Amino acid sequence: MIAAQDLHTEFQFAQEAESQLSSDTDLEDPDGKNAKTGKGMAAKKGKKAIGDKAKGGGAGRACGVGRVNGHHQQNGMENMTLFEVVKMGKSATQSLVDDWIEAYKSNRDHALLDLINFFIQCSGCKGAVSGEMFRHMQNSEIIRKMTEEFDEDSGDYPFTMSGPQWKKFRISFCDFIAVLVRAFRHTSTLAAMKLMTALVNVALNLSINMDNTQRQYDAERNKVVAKRASDRLELLLQKRKELQENQDEIENMMNAIFKGVFVHRYRDAIAEIRASCIEEIGVWMKLYSDAFLNDSYLKYVGWTMHDKQGEVRLKCLGALQSLFHSRELGARLELFTSRFKDRIVSMTLDKEYDVAVQAIKLLTLVLQCSDEVLTAEDCESVYHLVYSAHRPIAVSAGEFLYKKLFSHQGPEEEGLPRRGRQSLNGSLIKTTVFFFLESELHEHGAYLVDSLWECGSELLKDWETMISLLLDEPVPGEEALTDRQETALVEIMLCVVRQACECHPPVGRGSGKRVLSAKEKKTQLDDRTRITEMFAVALPLLLSKYCVDIDKVNNLLQIPKYFDLDIYTTGRLEKHLDALLRQIWEVQDKHTDTEVLEACSTTYHSLCNEEFTIFNRVNIARSQLLDELVDKFNRLLEDFLQEGGEPDEDDSYQVLATLKKISAFHNAHDLSKWDLFTGNYRLLNTGLQNGDMPEQIVIHAMQCTHYIILWHLAKVSDGSSLKGDMVTLRKQMRAFFLMCQRYLNSINNAVKEQAFTILCDLLLIFSHQIMSSGREQLEPLVYTPDSCLQAEMLNFILDQVFIDQDDDNNSTDGQPDDEASKIEDLHKRRNLLASYCKLIIYNVVDINMGADIFKQYMRYYNDYGDIIKETLSKTRQIDKVQCAKTLGLSLQMLFNEMLSELGFNVDRSTSAFCGIKELSRRFSLTFGLDQMKTREAIAMLHKDGIEFAFKEPSPQGQGSPPLNLAFLDILSEFSSKLIRQDKRTVHMYLERFMTVQMALQREDCWLPLISYRNSLQAGGDDDTMSVMSGISSRGSTRSKKSKQATASKRKLPEAEENSCSSSDAVWMNREQNAQTPLMIHSPHLTSTVLRDPKKMRPEDGYAAAFTMPTEQHPHQPSPLQQPPHHPHEAAIDYNTQVTWMLTQRQQAEARQQQERVSVHYAKMRNHMQQAIRRGSGLMEDDEEPIVEDVMMSSEDRLEDINEGMDFDTMDIDLPASKNRRERTELKPDFFDPSSIMDDSVLNVSMF
Repeated sequence: MIAAQDLHTEFQFAQEAESQLSSDTDLEDPDGKNAKTGKGMAAKKGKKAIGDKAKGGGAGRACGVGRVNGHHQQNGMENMTLFEVVKMGKSATQSLVDDWIEAYKSNRDHALLDLINFFIQCSGCKGAVSGEMFRHMQNSEIIRKMTEEFDEDSGDYPFTMSGPQWKKFRISFCDFIAVLVRAFRHTSTLAAMKLMTALVNVALNLSINMDNTQRQYDAERNKVVAKRASDRLELLLQKRKELQENQDEIENMMNAIFKGVFVHRYRDAIAEIRASCIEEIGVWMKLYSDAFLNDSYLKYVGWTMHDKQGEVRLKCLGALQSLFHSRELGARLELFTSRFKDRIVSMTLDKEYDVAVQAIKLLTLVLQCSDEVLTAEDCESVYHLVYSAHRPIAVSAGEFLYKKLFSHQGPEEEGLPRRGRQSLNGSLIKTTVFFFLESELHEHGAYLVDSLWECGSELLKDWETMISLLLDEPVPGEEALTDRQETALVEIMLCVVRQACECHPPVGRGSGKRVLSAKEKKTQLDDRTRITEMFAVALPLLLSKYCVDIDKVNNLLQIPKYFDLDIYTTGRLEKHLDALLRQIWEVQDKHTDTEVLEACSTTYHSLCNEEFTIFNRVNIARSQLLDELVDKFNRLLEDFLQEGGEPDEDDSYQVLATLKKISAFHNAHDLSKWDLFTGNYRLLNTGLQNGDMPEQIVIHAMQCTHYIILWHLAKVSDGSSLKGDMVTLRKQMRAFFLMCQRYLNSINNAVKEQAFTILCDLLLIFSHQIMSSGREQLEPLVYTPDSCLQAEMLNFILDQVFIDQDDDNNSTDGQPDDEASKIEDLHKRRNLLASYCKLIIYNVVDINMGADIFKQYMRYYNDYGDIIKETLSKTRQIDKVQCAKTLGLSLQMLFNEMLSELGFNVDRSTSAFCGIKELSRRFSLTFGLDQMKTREAIAMLHKDGIEFAFKEPSPQGQGSPPLNLAFLDILSEFSSKLIRQDKRTVHMYLERFMTVQMALQREDCWLPLISYRNSLQAGGDDDTMSVMSGISSRGSTRSKKSKQATASKRKLPEAEENSCSSSDAVWMNREQNAQTPLMIHSPHLTSTVLRDPKKMRPEDGYAAAFTMPTEQHPHQPSPLQQPPHHPHEAAIDYNTQVTWMLTQRQQAEARQQQERVSVHYAKMRNHMQQAIRRGSGLMEDDEEPIVEDVMMSSEDRLEDINEGMDFDTMDIDLPASKNRRERTELKPDFFDPSSIMDDSVLNVSMF
């Protein structure tokens, strides 16, 4: 009793300590860093015995912090209090709490004294409680003494003191208290629950003893008076009284624990505590069902099934399963089941797979206890889970289905035979077929079989009964299977054969083939032997009966590939093999369906195995069949090609049927000894010349020719060909390439798609990679597509793939096709796009051909976004620079298309322009955060963009902005990807195309130039440098002297100017490299997308319209703008010119113009943002925040321009803290280049 009272007091203390917090959620650990299960805590604390620790407390394991006499010791050198350790913040909070708990176990007084002094020091009091005070003084006296030593005027309160150390202290203090209280609560709750379980056991024993005593007392009392023992009655009465008192005492203790601990802790903020409570109450109900198995206790389990943590819900289901395992206990749960049945059924779709599995198993137990509890609707909600992709859920649902439909045997079924049509299994197999058809998921028979395999494999492997149901006639009074039911039974039979022989789940279930045990291997071999012995006899009969049924024949012909072919010889079954071969011949002769013909070809391939003695027999039958087909094809072809005029329908059908069969057999068999290339080529050539060849004949002729070339290549590759075979193959291959290229211009879409698909496959096969793996002898077979073929294939993609569904999904009667047809068409277009993108990825066609693909990213994101993303990612691995130039080219294409549609006056608030700008933002995000890896690529993208912006003069004449100047606004999205020194370099390259008049413009049409310049000057000293590059840009501030040196270095010598102007590669004078933190030499960078840089000279292009007198700008650095015939004139400082011209403007005019531009730009930017939000078309998971906003208000721009126009030193810095925050909030990029690029570019020079 004393122990019980002390225990109750401890629990009350834990409860009150928690109630002082704001809420239970304050103790949660959102990151799960401090989460510990009770078992894990005990294991961690048990690593070292208490006696091995210092007497004053436990040793600090995390950071070398120990404890001596209740105080912490770091590295054994200096004694530290608990307050000092928390203030330092170097110890893990969980380890610190564990150490204190160990110290509390070792010496309670010292640990409590340490904790009391910790709180006193945290309050700012200079006093301390000594051991003497703690032992002899009352709490009120200690508080009064500490109050006397409290100096309230000192201001030394740790929670209000400033500085990073005290800020860190506040965080560490909160973590320490949360973990400490949590540890106490978890430990005390677990101890209380286990104590309660022990008390339940004691109460159960007392109850049993009381029942026995009462029974003995009643038996003794019922005796006659003469035989009644009074002393024994007295003794039994006394014993029953003692047991009753003990039971009352135990019940009081259990009530105290239940009401004092469980009622509060079963809804604790910590999931582990809640789970422990529910787990133990399930044990109590099972152990002492008379006391606990009632609604007063069951309601806690029912309520907790709605818990937000899957771990707790799992414990609820486990507790209920232990009860339903007993039919006696399950019968007492009728009221609970009716109340919470809907919740249990809904948990079969729980987001936690483990919870869903246990919920299905619980319903299976409920079903075993009573068939009437679950309604038909409840059962149907579980039935469909047999088709789930998650195998444990499907297996559990299969067990539920098996228990519901197959485990009930009526009295009328007891005398039925074990096998055959009239057996019990016959009716169960029929039930399986009925369920399969009613589920309306006919293409998922393999998933149904896999779900039932563990519980009903014996039923499913009753192939004898299945064959009997298909071949035997029904007895009188029996209902025969319908044709649809027979088709379903054949499919299920094939799935069972496949599951038994392959021993792994179907595609989508499981992570691949697992290693079979010895027992499983033996079972597999036995099943394969049974399958061969049974179906070797039955399969010819089944094929004979269902010879004209396409679905049945297609499934039946797949069974022989699972045969053990040795059994044909050892079992003397050769006559059945001959019967099978005759039936296959009959099937191919009667059918023209492609799937059936390919199934016949595959069956011949499975039987024609040289390792078995039946090879010769099967090979002879195959050769006879192929000889007959080839002779028939040649005969029909001659008659077909010699006919004049339009081909006859009967002749066309005969040619097509024979060509289909030859193509199907050529897919799996080498028909090289028959010269089929000549006939097919003549057929294709005639179709091009006449233009009236049926499309199916052309399609299958191209497919057959494709197989001919591949088989010829296989022979040449393995060295089994003759000397002139490679020359012949090279001629045939090139002739077939030209033929397919010509068919790309056909008017028939199906023919064009077949030609395109074959071209993609052959271009990939005969690319430069054919020489890999030591096959250099195949170099003459390498085929490189010319520009004409590449252009035609690209046009096919643009015409056939990037189309609106409304234009392609209308039937002939004007009604839209069904949803399945739309999905099939989309799947076909995705395959076509993927085939072409593979050519880009494997560098078969030029990378810049992908520009037309990349520009469609935004418009067709939902249909092809994943394919375009992957193509862009793989392309960057091939060539980062060329990939960046291709992205720039795609943006330029979209910009030109916008100009052709909207005219020369670009309105940047239109949805078309905003869409291009959003696409550029998306492209910018694909470069990732490591700017050093993409440095050269980003610089080349800016170079090409600047050249494009100034490429065409304005159609409005001199004084107007260039035609493509608005493209700089799009290009500014990539400015944040430039490192600081490259921003200066790109800015100086921009100045080569600018004149002084351009720099002075303030009209709206010049805003793209202003914003782009500001984006290059902004962030020079910010913190947007890649955290991976390890290079900071803060140490590159320059003095006025360095600025003057920069200005003086802009003038190039005449010799260098001539060399630069005559070169295609060098686009920037890098004498300024001495100013940058990195000493980088200049490699030659070339552009293969845009026109020659020599054509971009200002005197040849638009910049000539803004030329000033030569004496005003001889200092400019660009050889493209520096007249070579004025090197002797004195250089006038560029900034001085601009400042002098700006001061001539009237202040009133500047203010008016500034206000007008600011208001207009604010309106325009607001429209842009709204248009982007309306027209972006992005999915939620594709959006990512912008790293840096390079667009600034026009007011800021005008102020910056008015400050001397110092382009080299004008840095517009965003706050560093903001940039850090934005960088940490970035979502993971789908194209993280750090994961797909090597580090070789880190040491490559930029310019």
